[in-house]
Amino acid sequence: MGKITGFLEYKRQDGPVTPEKERIKNFNEFHSLQDVKKQQLQAARCMDCGVAFCQAGVMIGGMASGCPLHNLVPELNDLVYRGLFEKAYDRLSMTHPLPEFTSRVCPALCEAACACGLYDEPVSTKENEKTIIEYAFENNLVKGREPLVRTGKRVAVVGSGPSGLSAAIFLNQRGHLVTVYERSDRIGGLLRYGIPNMKLDKSVIERRIQIMKDSGIEFITNVNVCGTKDNTAIFSENVKNISADELKGKYDAVVLACGASNPRDIKVKGRESKGIHFAVEFLGNVTKKLENAKFKIDKNSFKDVEGKDVVVIGGGDTGNDCVGTCIRLGCKSVTQLEMMPEPPEKRTESNSWPEWPKIKKTDYGQEEAIYKFGKDPRVYKTTVKEFIKDKNGEVSGALTVGLEFVTDEKTGKRIIKEVSGSEKTIPAQLVLIAAGFLGSQKYVTDGFEIETDNRSNVKTKPESYKTSKDMVFTAGDMHRGQSLVVWAIAEGKNAAREIDKELMGYTNL
Repeated sequence: MGKITGFLEYKRQDGPVTPEKERIKNFNEFHSLQDVKKQQLQAARCMDCGVAFCQAGVMIGGMASGCPLHNLVPELNDLVYRGLFEKAYDRLSMTHPLPEFTSRVCPALCEAACACGLYDEPVSTKENEKTIIEYAFENNLVKGREPLVRTGKRVAVVGSGPSGLSAAIFLNQRGHLVTVYERSDRIGGLLRYGIPNMKLDKSVIERRIQIMKDSGIEFITNVNVCGTKDNTAIFSENVKNISADELKGKYDAVVLACGASNPRDIKVKGRESKGIHFAVEFLGNVTKKLENAKFKIDKNSFKDVEGKDVVVIGGGDTGNDCVGTCIRLGCKSVTQLEMMPEPPEKRTESNSWPEWPKIKKTDYGQEEAIYKFGKDPRVYKTTVKEFIKDKNGEVSGALTVGLEFVTDEKTGKRIIKEVSGSEKTIPAQLVLIAAGFLGSQKYVTDGFEIETDNRSNVKTKPESYKTSKDMVFTAGDMHRGQSLVVWAIAEGKNAAREIDKELMGYTNL
């Protein structure tokens, strides 16, 4: 423990954030690191608890408490406080292969479980992590090194999102020859085409991919595993298909890390109207246009947003990303619909520490909407009952209806009912559906002939990553359902351990 009284002496102070007025003019990252000396004092606030829930990564009350990667948080904070950043990077690398991603996009499960947060602000563990990894990159500590000994075993990783990259890193470290297949034109999966640039600049992905290439990992893009003519056309005319049998014939093991790619739809009258898109599809297209324009906003490329009333259906992170993106692209207004009730400002008695706090969070997109339009874009306990279209078949409005949560007299279960007389029509020339996902894509699971559960996730035994087919494994959202980047990375890490044991008879991962 670096400073015994640190949590009493220093108040939490986060790094500088670009004001809304400036940051909505571009897609640049807007969270900056503060002076290293100041960050060291933030690390001094860590109390080195006897039971450090920050690193536990356990389920409490049905929710995760602490880091699923089991990062050695108090040790890392102590090393940051002492200014021993090289040792801190070595220690962080023991558990975490991709800290530059989670230190930008993770909701910080570690901080939610921090004991300091009981009566004060939690330790800024996320910014400490970012300080460590950025120091490591700036000082050439992150290097690509091929394993000294190769096992001769070959592993294919299908999908280059966080779980696929994590699995590839650990399998390569063990000495296996790893090839990562990606159906899109660039590596990164959700990191690339699901998370906007202002949260995760794509140069951060490129930097890590180069390190992985230098370590001997092979990447192949524009290849759709189990693809057919029908389901490949949506990606690119350059995409090639490869069958499951062909892949299994070339490799000793296959790990499927394809994500939960089936978006939940809103099936109401008028759904066929033009101008209604799934959120991740929309965010991905924006990123592609920005990358081709070298991250500069080209208004001519975004006429489908500029000057329009936008309705975002879904109150989660993806919905918030849509709000922030549309503001940057010049929308006239933005409304975000959320089926659930407005959360409380503080923990309730039934949601005590160290459970994940189920409280109201105003994220960057909502902050920007409040600045731009003078009000919070979120409308709670509301959904769309009908989409209204004009004579050209374009969406022009949404008929919304209020919702209430009641107890069913027969079953005793809580159900959602429409509030009679609450219908309201709001203008909408662009609708983005961010209502979550329904599991893995069927053409992949059918191609490998593997079992799925009733939520369309790939089925395995508890605490296992092995599918119903021999030497075919799975990891990430495809396995556990839509979740966080940190969980995907943990899944890739755990799957790599199981694959290694199957290939070698034992594992030292």
